[in-house]
Amino acid sequence: MTATASTHRRPRRRRPPMVLARRAGLYLAGVAVLLFSVFPVYWMVATAFRSQGEIFSAEQTLFPRTLTLEHFDRVVNGRLLPGVDFWQFLTNSLIVALGSVLLGALFSLLAAVAVARFRFRLRTAFIVLLMIIQMVPMEAIIISIFINFRKLQDASGITMLGNLTGILIVYTAVSLPITIMMLRGFVAAVPKELEEAAAIDGATNAVVFWRILMPLVAPGLVAASIFAFITAWNEFVVALTFLGRSTDSFTLPLTLSYYFGRTGTEWGPIMAASTLLTIPVMVFFLFVQRRMVSGLTMGAVKG
Repeated sequence: MTATASTHRRPRRRRPPMVLARRAGLYLAGVAVLLFSVFPVYWMVATAFRSQGEIFSAEQTLFPRTLTLEHFDRVVNGRLLPGVDFWQFLTNSLIVALGSVLLGALFSLLAAVAVARFRFRLRTAFIVLLMIIQMVPMEAIIISIFINFRKLQDASGITMLGNLTGILIVYTAVSLPITIMMLRGFVAAVPKELEEAAAIDGATNAVVFWRILMPLVAPGLVAASIFAFITAWNEFVVALTFLGRSTDSFTLPLTLSYYFGRTGTEWGPIMAASTLLTIPVMVFFLFVQRRMVSGLTMGAVKG
């Protein structure tokens, strides 16, 4: 019976040419995305491990001929500014990035719950205003923010410029419109019946918020945290404007500008510093991706 079945096996049906062409187009698009997004990152890392002579050589190779750590050693152990080293810059960047993530997650979640769950006057105008703010570039409002901070500092005596407090507030405010809109969709997707059933069982508002709403909104909260972290970690213009000459409060992106001099550009240290700058973002993403997947699983199950 096995021989008969194998003898009368149906011939494999050929796929239509349009299907093959569509699949080939998708493969080519994937290769193009790989070349334009992944290859520059690889070249940055590879250049960081090349020697100074190989970087400026006319014959460039895909892989470094000799691996060296001289550029990393100069970035980590060298001193760009008197009395301030790489670890101080790293600490400042971590404080600002993690602080903006915590504050942004708190305020954006509360605002998203208010917009998605409650009906109040000017609610639609508030949502439209959030969408408009997202379209305004930071360079267009940074001068007005700086002037307002200086007036507030003169009136209250609280130092807002020249330290990490001012840029922490700005980074949190910049990420709020997008994170609020992101979390609003997650909060609106949670059925009200779950909250009402918990309230009937005697759960307080705090219990409903932490035990019912939070697990289901966790994927959106993680995505918003990733966006807030990357925004604060890579930002340059606001930090340069608000910190001024306060070198003790400089963040890591500001250190890259010191490798661009009048006599030339030091590409080795720039690539090494850029490589080190991307590591915390990757670590943060790897740390939260498990929570993102578990949150998606929990959000998919009702009841």
